[in-house]
Amino acid sequence: MRSARAARSAREGIAPTPSPPIPAPSAPSAPAALADPVPDGPAPADPLERTLTLLREELERRCPADATGVDAMSRSALLPPGKLLRPLLFTESAAALGLPRAHALGPALGIESLHSGSLVHDDVIDGDELRRGRPTVVARHGVPNAIVTGDALIIDAFRAVAGDSDDAGNADGTGRAADVDTADVDHPVPDDRRLAVVRVLAEAGVDLCRGQALEDELRAWPGCGLERYLKMIALKTGALFRAACVGGALLAGGPPTAREALRRYAEHLGRAFQMADDLLPYLSDDTTSGKPVLSDLANSRPTLPVLLCWQWADERDRRRLTEALDGTVPPEEALRTVRTLLTATGALELARADALAESARAKAALLDLPAGEARSALAAVADLAADRNL
Repeated sequence: MRSARAARSAREGIAPTPSPPIPAPSAPSAPAALADPVPDGPAPADPLERTLTLLREELERRCPADATGVDAMSRSALLPPGKLLRPLLFTESAAALGLPRAHALGPALGIESLHSGSLVHDDVIDGDELRRGRPTVVARHGVPNAIVTGDALIIDAFRAVAGDSDDAGNADGTGRAADVDTADVDHPVPDDRRLAVVRVLAEAGVDLCRGQALEDELRAWPGCGLERYLKMIALKTGALFRAACVGGALLAGGPPTAREALRRYAEHLGRAFQMADDLLPYLSDDTTSGKPVLSDLANSRPTLPVLLCWQWADERDRRRLTEALDGTVPPEEALRTVRTLLTATGALELARADALAESARAKAALLDLPAGEARSALAAVADLAADRNL
């Protein structure tokens, strides 16, 4: 079995040589200008929580408790909310370029609707019965209803971005979300900006489908290689991160340079998030991860630690890894075997270091945005995404 040092050396283009195991690599340093994490200092906790509170309140308003039929099933997929990471990215990206957050709430929650719809469909495909610690739509209502609910959520995303009579307001008809200053809603967002966001969201939806198809192609193939894995997560995970960040910039009327900075940020953020997510089954239990720890193994899903383990394991351990992934051993035994192999090869250490490195690259991309509270919040999200504490 190759050591973690040999793995890292080969990945950097250095011929591997036999060596004893080394301690886990330390987290890569952020660029000097971003060490705190951006020049204007760390993101205040209150503004980040304030935006999340606005999003939660608006989501509750849009999903009334007395909903019935498909609306009730959609509500169960959206509430209680998850991390709201994608709408948070949309809102803060728009705010970083000068758009009042009140104008971004509706389109931002459209991103969340599309994301939730894709998760409902994922649960149908994977047969998962638990998400966010609660029964999935398919577990509660069956496959036909889950498919229809996922479709409804995805379609509703475009209505939310296009805007409607309730787009920025509450039920009292004032056109204001809770706790939003009146000055924030004085000027509506031009329709051409909304149309640009619709285009970005549609492209992301197609990329999600491409990513899902590629993931299916890579199932039970631990030797598929990092290039295919990175392409898969760029489509399946990165698509909505890019749509959120670039969409927020478009809604704000941001210049091309800012849109490109946010695209780079989203690309690296998506990688960091997925790499950290891939680690969860091997470092946590259902309570921490919010989904069954055996889900990735049961579905032979390609994950970074497993791919790294395959790359640096000897032939005997590659056979053990393949057996653990192909369903020939009981799930609990398979999980124990994989955890042992990942630790012995240093794959967990390497995957963790890769996630932190991508987080640092995401923060570096933010230097091309105007300094301020929203930029600091985006940098904080990059830190949190790599640790999966958001």
